[in-house]
Amino acid sequence: MTRHFEGLLSVHSAVLIFGLTALFSKFISLNAIEITLLRSVFAALAIALYILWLKESLLLHKKRDYLIAFLLGFFLCTHWITYFHAMQVSSIAIGIIALYTYPVITVFIEPFFHGERPHIKDILSALVVLVGIYLLVPEFSIDNQTTQGVFWGVLSAFLFAMRNIIHGRFFKSYPARHALLYQTVFVVLFLLPFSGQVVFEVSQVQWWWFIVLGVFFTALPHTLFANSLLYLKAKTVGLIGCMQVVYGTLFAALFLLELPDWKTVVGGLIVISAAVFETIGSVKQGKQAK
Repeated sequence: MTRHFEGLLSVHSAVLIFGLTALFSKFISLNAIEITLLRSVFAALAIALYILWLKESLLLHKKRDYLIAFLLGFFLCTHWITYFHAMQVSSIAIGIIALYTYPVITVFIEPFFHGERPHIKDILSALVVLVGIYLLVPEFSIDNQTTQGVFWGVLSAFLFAMRNIIHGRFFKSYPARHALLYQTVFVVLFLLPFSGQVVFEVSQVQWWWFIVLGVFFTALPHTLFANSLLYLKAKTVGLIGCMQVVYGTLFAALFLLELPDWKTVVGGLIVISAAVFETIGSVKQGKQAK
């Protein structure tokens, strides 16, 4: 039961920080690939130093685990790129809203990894989340930037769902810090050949932005998020994570003056309700397991 609550605390803390992370897509004047590369460099360094400070080994247990870490790194890398790109071509609200189709994707994909069928209550929760997200999305045509943002955001959602499911299924034996260390290292290796030259183009102010983004808004929340997957199913984590839609919209309004309309408010309330429902259901499940 204690571990169950630890998982819930970890995911709620991570989601709050994720809501602020979206602002960096507007604050830093670089493309999504360059931002992903440099944030991963500082995230990997911070996590590696922390593991060494704990006097733990940096190595994985089995050779097969390096392949799994490679896959996790690929999905995290492409998720980050498509997510930031979605917000850059449209808006923070659109990018986050489109991303949070991933709980719906997770609910229908995860059971196949566990040899189960989707539960009715999870399907209903996912449908409620989908309604909330639908209300948040304005009317758009196929040629405008909103459409592009939704496309890249939904693609990012699929990649994020796959990363979470694979992590929860095949990488649970490792602490969250080790999991994220290898994922960020592989992200750097993937992107360095494509955008390594950006290192010579970054200003001093931007370096400070990347240190903050890499350490406090990447290493910390993703470690918390990965930690929650050790104790909760990916579908539970995904539905609770929908609260990032509300956090991100509020922070964008406060710092970027992107004021939400009534549909955003109503849709946000629906999303929060679904997240609270799943949290309560998860707590009850933990008590029954005890």
